[in-house]
Amino acid sequence: MDIEKRILLIREQRVMLDSDLARLYGVKTEVLNQAVKRNKARFPEDFMFQLTVSEAAFLRSQFVISKRGSGGRRYLPCVFTEQGVAMLSGVLRSSRAVQVNIAGMRAFVRLRQTLAAHRELAGKLHELERKVTGHDREIRALFEAIRRLMAPPPGGGRRIGFHGG
Repeated sequence: MDIEKRILLIREQRVMLDSDLARLYGVKTEVLNQAVKRNKARFPEDFMFQLTVSEAAFLRSQFVISKRGSGGRRYLPCVFTEQGVAMLSGVLRSSRAVQVNIAGMRAFVRLRQTLAAHRELAGKLHELERKVTGHDREIRALFEAIRRLMAPPPGGGRRIGFHGG
């Protein structure tokens, strides 16, 4: 399972679904959630939260979670932030949990690095747009000056030079 593709953005937080984490840890989703319930003090709201009905419906529409009527979940899914994923390895206490925790932390770090690179690129693009916009005005002003020089003087003006006739 590609962990990075399992990281979702919900409530402006990067999270992983309990079912995806359970699959990674090699346990049933119910087992994972029971371990969390037994250790509720380790999972404050910024580590783990339960999705709302509308959030779960949205995920169902994206085929991320199974539908209730087709042998799927009976309860709303829980999601875990990076800190919650780290806390899970201590709650599940297995060598696999440690390995999954390490892989999960690395995935979150890579995601942060990718986002930082995108922010840096976006900043550079904005700076380039600002510079081009400044030059664009200068180029427009240059063309306006050339047009003024090419335009006939107002009122006909005085003729200079040799005139036949």
